Formats: sequence, C-alpha cells, structure tokens
Amino acid sequence: MPVLWLVLIVIAFATVGFFLGRQRALSSGDGDSRNLHSLPIYYGMNVALSILVPSALVLAIWSLAQPMIIENSVSEMISVETLDKGTPLDLVMSDVRRIADGLDAAVSQDAITADQANNMRADLTDVRSRLGEIGVALGSEVKPEVMEAAQAYRSQNSSGTLMMTLVVLALAIAGFGYSYLRSNKDFRARNVVENGVLVLLIAAASIAILTTIGIVLSMVFETKNFFGLHSWTDFFFGSTWAPNFRGDSELSILPLLWGTIYISIVALLVAVPVGLFAAIYLAEYASKTVRGFAKPLLEILAGIPTIVYGLFALVTFGPFLLDIFGDGGVLGVDWMTDARSVATAGIVMGVMLIPFVSSLSDDIINSVPQSMRDGSYGLGATKSETIKQVVLPAALPGIVGAILLAASRAIGETMIVVMGAGAIARFAGNPLEALTTITTRIVSQLTGDGDFSSPETLVAFALGLSLFVLTLGLNILALYIVRKYREQYE
Repeated sequence: MPVLWLVLIVIAFATVGFFLGRQRALSSGDGDSRNLHSLPIYYGMNVALSILVPSALVLAIWSLAQPMIIENSVSEMISVETLDKGTPLDLVMSDVRRIADGLDAAVSQDAITADQANNMRADLTDVRSRLGEIGVALGSEVKPEVMEAAQAYRSQNSSGTLMMTLVVLALAIAGFGYSYLRSNKDFRARNVVENGVLVLLIAAASIAILTTIGIVLSMVFETKNFFGLHSWTDFFFGSTWAPNFRGDSELSILPLLWGTIYISIVALLVAVPVGLFAAIYLAEYASKTVRGFAKPLLEILAGIPTIVYGLFALVTFGPFLLDIFGDGGVLGVDWMTDARSVATAGIVMGVMLIPFVSSLSDDIINSVPQSMRDGSYGLGATKSETIKQVVLPAALPGIVGAILLAASRAIGETMIVVMGAGAIARFAGNPLEALTTITTRIVSQLTGDGDFSSPETLVAFALGLSLFVLTLGLNILALYIVRKYREQYE
C-alpha cells in the first residue's frame, strides 16, 4: 500500500474516531454536556490524537529508517571488483534504486509481471532498453550483480512497506480502542488533550533544533574529512582557488570570501539608503492612504523568486551595464567586458533587499514612542529636525540590526550571484569585473558526478560551514541589537 493511501486511511480513521468518542462521552452523560467533566470536543480530540500520534510517529520513523537499513543490506551484495574500477558505491546504489523503481513502475503499468520482475536476468535480457520503453533512463548497461541487488532492494522494500502498514494500522486500532473505552463523563479529557498538545509543541520545537544540529554536524564531519585530505593552511591562508579533480588542487577560501563580501557590500550600498529613506517616508511623511498603497506595493519585491532576479540580472541589467561601460558603449570606454560582474549581481541583489530593509526599519521607526516626537515638537523642533535628532538616534540600534540581517541574507544568496556575478575566483577591485562567491562555488563543486571522497567535492562542506559561521555571527549580532532595542522601549 502506498504511504499516501496509508496516511489518508489513518486520517479518515481519526476523523471517524473523533465523532465516535464525542458521541460516547455525550451518551455517558445522558446527552447533556453539563454532566461531563470536559467539553465534548475534548473527548473526540482525545480519540483522534490517540489514533494519529502513535501512527504518525511510527510511520515517520519507519519511512526514514527503512531506506537506510535496506540500502545498507543490499550494498553488501555489490562485489569489491565493481568498486575497484573506480565507481563510487553511492553511484552504484543510485543505479540499484533506479532499477528497482523502474521494475515497480513496469509492474504497475502491466509492462511485465511480478514474476518476470523478480526473475529477470541482466545477462539474458536488455534491462536498459526494457525499462527505457516505460520512460526509465539508465546511464549504462546493467550488470548482473547490480540487477540482483535491485531485485533484492525491491523485495525488501515491498516486505518492509507491508510490515509498516500492518504495524501502523494496528497502532491506530489499538489507540482507538483504548481511548474510546475511556470516553465517559468522569474522564478528564481536557487535561489529557492539553498535555498531549503540549508534548506535540515540545516535539515540534525539538525537531527544529535537532534538524539544525544534524545539519551542522553533517557539515562538521565532512569538513573534518576534507581537512584530512587537504591542508587547512592552504584553505584559510592561501590566495588561489583552482580546483582540479585530477589532484593537486589549490582550494583557498579567501578569493571566494572577497567576492562574497564585495558583492554584499554593493548590494547593501543600494538596499540600505533606498530602503531606509523609503521607511522614513512611509513612517513619518506618508498619509494613511499613500502608506496603505505604497507599502504593500514595495513589499511585492520580497515575494519575487530569486531566480527571477537572477534572470533579470543576466538578460536585462547586465547587458544594460555593458552597453554603457563596455567597448563601443555609450561612454566610449572599455571598462566592462562581460555582462556578468560585481555591479550586475550587487545592484540587482540590492533591489531584492530593499523591501527587507524598509519593512524592518519601518516597524522599528514606528515603535519609537510618540511622546519623544511630541517632546521634540514642544521644544520648537521641525519635523525634519525631529527625525534626524530624535527618531533616528532612538531607532538606530534596531536599524543596525535590520542592516545586519540584510547583510546575512546577501551573503547567503545563491541564484542571483550564480547568474549575474560570473565564476572567476580572484582578488579584483573593479566592480565591473566578474567575481565569484562562496555559494556559487558550493553549487559548482557539488554539481556532476564528483567523488564524495575527493577534496575537490568535500571542500563544498568546508565552504558551507564557513558560510554558516559567518551568517550565524551576523544573525546573532543583529538579534542581540534588536532585542536590546526592544527591551528599551517596550
């Protein structure tokens, strides 16, 4: 049974259990809810949660664990001779999963029978062309041992899914029976439901925290493997980025860090003045009508996908700058040779960050107490003097926090710099030249069929961890400043 159908069955069962539990509680109270300890809805929710929570928990854990257990078991069927030819185990297992999924698809489409899928031999059948008929593409000819591993993977996956279905349905039935029998007028359903919801909230918060820890640990372990293969002094203090998948690579973060910081500075030079001035106008000068129209219109920019900004930089803004500063351009200078440049990516990224800066700054300026403005007006100050000498100094910590948050957003941006900044890792001061960033190189190093045991691929994790530390520091500093500001005026 597909997992989706199993989920729908459990949800339907929980819905029915809700109404049955509620009805049983009302029946025990002679149909009058005043005779019950809790409201009728709590009895229904208790039954529904008793069905959903254990079933969903087992379903989630089983769905995550089953592929790893099966893959570990099936990988032992792959002979050492296959791996000695330089083919990574991960790539072989990817073919195994693709073949297993292809066999399942062929059976579901009646292209082959289940017996044929179980007994198909790679040395007697052209598996590649057979699966290609139903739209499953394989990169190379299928070896017999890979075919046997795929059939074992398919068999174990089918058995595991069947067992998971039985266990989940058994838990749902058991949860329904236990909670339904307890649904009577003396049962403290509200207390149980509220405690259950509290546990779910704690679990949700724990999942977020554990996910973050898992991401960080995965980067730390892979970074440790990288530094076991490549010199850390070259990574942190070298001056050249020249990956070579044949070995002898120079993998220094400094040229990438320079490009990242340079483009981020250009973006902030665009976003901060425009965003801050827009916030001042909306908060202090605009009427309610103008504000109600202009602020949502400005924040539409925040909803545009970054890939659209990247396309705008590549197709429109980059060629526009090239027509001005390029050879034969409007100014008659040869300062720019390619549409991809620091200015192209930085300015477009700055436009993307304008609503980010303006929205946060607007909220911060509006949170300055009106009494401070009234006191300034009472002393004879004009509106502009009040803004410059009272409002902005009072809002400065929060504005600085907004700028730091925007900076961390700019440093972590990927699509705009991939499409608008170029791919040259170097130290350059001309904003009309192409540079590259840390995020761009992470995408590049993890693209393709690179060996995950090589330093040229593992360097992506070291770059990611460095970027994580940088943005985390900026976020912590920004949140500290904003929190300090809010505590002062709330």
